[in-house]
Parts: sequence; structure tokens; C-alpha cells
Amino acid sequence: MKYSSKLIADAVAEFTKLPGIGEKTALRLVLHLLKQDTGKVKNFGEAVIRMRAEVKFCKTCHNVSDNDLCDICANLHRDHTTVCLVETIRDVIAIENTNVYRGSYHVLGGIISPIDGIGPEKLNITSLIQRAEGGEVKEVIMALSPTIEGDTTIFYISKKLRGLNVQITSIARGISFGGELEYTDEMTLARSIATRLPYENYLVKSSG
Repeated sequence: MKYSSKLIADAVAEFTKLPGIGEKTALRLVLHLLKQDTGKVKNFGEAVIRMRAEVKFCKTCHNVSDNDLCDICANLHRDHTTVCLVETIRDVIAIENTNVYRGSYHVLGGIISPIDGIGPEKLNITSLIQRAEGGEVKEVIMALSPTIEGDTTIFYISKKLRGLNVQITSIARGISFGGELEYTDEMTLARSIATRLPYENYLVKSSG
């Protein structure tokens, strides 16, 4: 597209860097902001800048937080003996929206994917093992997306946890294979967590 204003063109170019935003959508957003009061646009920009500068990652579970500990890890009413292992922060939000799970989380920051150059060393696996070795964690729920990469990651971590006094469970497969956890409807996700099985049971069923 050709623009009569370089400022507009630059703004559109920045918006297209966001995931899922094409040039037409970016232009629509830019023109929308152009119609707004200067104060509103300033608040929008400052909120984004402040978010990027001040948001922290929880030192325990790696969830986003305004403080060193996220609200979930700091909540004494949560069950900190149970840790739900997820791929991304979006998965934490999805599970929290079910209002079923009352334990804690651990955000891996991705899954093992050799094709994409993501090995175990690039994920938050060491800190999970350290939490398990600390003695407080009694159960780790493997709540990763049911994909080949997700299953590979679960298998790798379960081997790392072997020998520790930690029960390893996996969410029930009400979620179709190849599906993404964050896009699963809340009822299915809640049922999958509530009806989780020991990981050994899942391995037996998978090989059967």
C-alpha cells in the first residue's frame, strides 16, 4: 500500500509486526487511533511501554507478575504441593478461567522441538526439578498440548523427575491430539484436569 503520510506508514509497519496482524488490519487500527483524543492514545502507548518495562516473571513458576512472586504463588490458600506444568502463560490463563484448579503452576516457556531448535536447555526445566527436589511438591500435572512435541517434552521431564517422591499425572485426553491447550473450551479443559490419570497409565494406553 502507498500512504500519503510516512508517520502513518511507520505506524502500520509496527502493527504488522504483531502476530496475526496483516497490513489491512494494521491500517484499520492506526486510523482508529488517529480518530481518538490525544490523551487516550497517550495512555495506550504509555500502558504498553510500562508493561514491557515493569512486568516481571515469577521467580518460582515463571508466570507474568507485577512482583517477584505472582499472585498464585503468593496465595497461601492455593495447594502448592500440586504443580500444573504448562507450555505458556496463555495456558495458565486458560486453566484459571475454568475455576476448577486450585494448585500452583510451572511455565516451561515452550516445548522441546528439535526442528525449531528448541532443546531442553532453553526451557524452564531445571527450576521445575529444583522445586520437586525441595520436598514440597507432591504431584506434577503434565498439562501440555497433545502433540508429538508435547508428548516428547512430557516423556523427557518425567524421566528427570524419576526417583523423586513426586506423583506424575497427565490431563485426560478429552483434548484431541494435535490440538492447542489454550484454544480448548473451558468445560473440556476443566474435565481433563479433574479426571487426570497417573502418567504410567497413559503410557500403557498409548502403547496398547
